[in-house]
Amino acid sequence: MTPLAKGLVVAFVQVALVATLGAKLLYDRATLPRVWALTLPYDPDLPIRGRYVSLRLAVHAPELPSDQRDSLHPVSLKVEDGRLVAQPVGKAGDYRASRLFVRYVRDAGDNVVMLDDPVAFFISENVQDPSVRAQGERLWVEVTVPRRGPPRPIRLGVKRGDAPIEPLELR
Repeated sequence: MTPLAKGLVVAFVQVALVATLGAKLLYDRATLPRVWALTLPYDPDLPIRGRYVSLRLAVHAPELPSDQRDSLHPVSLKVEDGRLVAQPVGKAGDYRASRLFVRYVRDAGDNVVMLDDPVAFFISENVQDPSVRAQGERLWVEVTVPRRGPPRPIRLGVKRGDAPIEPLELR
């Protein structure tokens, strides 16, 4: 086999790998549940990883013990009634498999249950930081919820008061 042919084979394999990952993410986006989740953004720029908004997602967690506010709670996620819901994980095997944890945090005077690990939403260099919002505006993110692992962000939106969430154009 000539060096050109070997190079073309390697290039084809690399393109095929990237294409299958893209196809899997598109398939997941089309088949997995989607939901809008309230966020608490922070750390919008880290040079090593590029420009992104790091988002902590608020979840609804009616089954979590409210007396253990300072500790991490292992959970699994699901979409229920248009909300991102965290369910406690009881068994030791599920605890390790979950890798998702929530904690109570204070936000505007309220106790909110947040995913402990943030998700990253990448933005281009010419877009203003979407996490900086005016008074009365809250940043939301639409996510797909896989069976395992953290939610995957799709797009950002803003909610003003009781108005519906308005998706942001960030391109």
